[in-house]
Amino acid sequence: MSSVGNPYHNAQAESFMKTLKVEEVYRAGYETFADVAARLPVFIEQVYSSRRLHSALRYRTPEEFETLFARKAA
Repeated sequence: MSSVGNPYHNAQAESFMKTLKVEEVYRAGYETFADVAARLPVFIEQVYSSRRLHSALRYRTPEEFETLFARKAA
């Protein structure tokens, strides 16, 4: 963990929030909190966590990374 005041202290969370806003929130046009509560978990599970490429995983999807990891472990 970096020290307080370091501009990179919260980089992962900031990156996720930017992606969430650009790829989901601005496009969806939510009207109520119930819309948000229903749609955000779907976006996170079905798009962000499964299909989207992640630089920390060498630009693979989490599903690809887990499959490769399982093959290497076996």
